[in-house]
Amino acid sequence: MSELYIRVAEDENEEPMEIPSEDDGTVLLSSVAAQFPGACGLRYRNPESQCMRGVRLVEGVLHAPENDWGNLVYVVNYPKDNKRKMDEIDAASAVKVKRGFQKTSDLIVLGLPWKTTEQDLKDYFSTFGEVIMVQVKRDAKTGNSKGFGFVRFTDYETQTKVIAQRHMIDGRWCDCKLPNSKACPDEPMRSRKIFVGRCTEDMTTDDLRQYFMQYGEVTDVFIPKPFRAFAFVTFADDQVAQALCGEDLIIKGVSVHISNAEPKHNNIHQLFPNFPGGSASLAAMFDRSQYQFPSSHV
Repeated sequence: MSELYIRVAEDENEEPMEIPSEDDGTVLLSSVAAQFPGACGLRYRNPESQCMRGVRLVEGVLHAPENDWGNLVYVVNYPKDNKRKMDEIDAASAVKVKRGFQKTSDLIVLGLPWKTTEQDLKDYFSTFGEVIMVQVKRDAKTGNSKGFGFVRFTDYETQTKVIAQRHMIDGRWCDCKLPNSKACPDEPMRSRKIFVGRCTEDMTTDDLRQYFMQYGEVTDVFIPKPFRAFAFVTFADDQVAQALCGEDLIIKGVSVHISNAEPKHNNIHQLFPNFPGGSASLAAMFDRSQYQFPSSHV
C-alpha cells in the first residue's frame, strides 16, 4: 500500500499537520508523538453523530476507523486530556524537583538549513542532554522550513550550556537563544527588518516581495530612490528575519547578501557625520521609511 498522510492537530480549530502512515495503512503512535510530544492517542469527530470517537490503539499502533482514514482531522489525546501543555507542566514539575525553582524554556534555534528535520534536531541536541521537545517551523501552505525552530531540555544546566555556544547543524552554524518573550527586559527586541545588499536596478519591490514570501509573511519592501544598490524587507515575524541574516541568496540570477537592519534609535547623524550638506535629506529619507543602514555597511 502506498504511503499516505493523515491530518493531525492539537485542537479541532488549529492548523493540522500531516503525519505519515505505514505501508499497511496504520499510523505509529511514535510518529504522532514525534510531532506532538506526550501524545497518547487520537480522536476524531464522527460526521454523522458529531460525537468525538477514539482511534483504536493496539501496542503502539493506531488503526484507521473502518480501514479508511478519510479526509478527517484527527485530534491528539494527551494523558488526562490536558492537551499539549501537559508535557510542559510535567517537565517543569520534574525540573523543580531536581533544581529548585530554575525552569527550562523553549529555545529558538536560528539559521537552520532548510533540509533539517525534527529528528535531525533531536539527534543533535540529545548529545547535550535530555530533550523534551523539538520543532522546525514550516510554512503552512508549502510545508517548507522557515529556517528556524525550537528545542527544550529537561535540565536547566544543559540549556545554559547550549545557549553559551554556537552549533554546527547539517553543515551550517546555528545559534540558540531565548525568544523575545522570555528575554531579559533590558534586552532589545530583535528587528523584523533585513538589509538586502548587492541589489540590481532591475529588482522591483514586487520581485523582492514575491521572493521573500517563501520564508514568511512580508509586511513591507523598501527600495531607496535614487537607486543605491540595497533594499529593506520587513517580515511579520522577527524570527524569520533573524534566521535569514548572514545568508547569500540568489534573486533574479544575482547573489544578494542579507544582514541586520539597525534599530531606528541609531541616529542618522551618527551614521553620516561627514555629510553636513546631505544629512538632512538622508535623515528625511530614513525617517519616512523607518529604515537604517546596518553598521556593517557604513
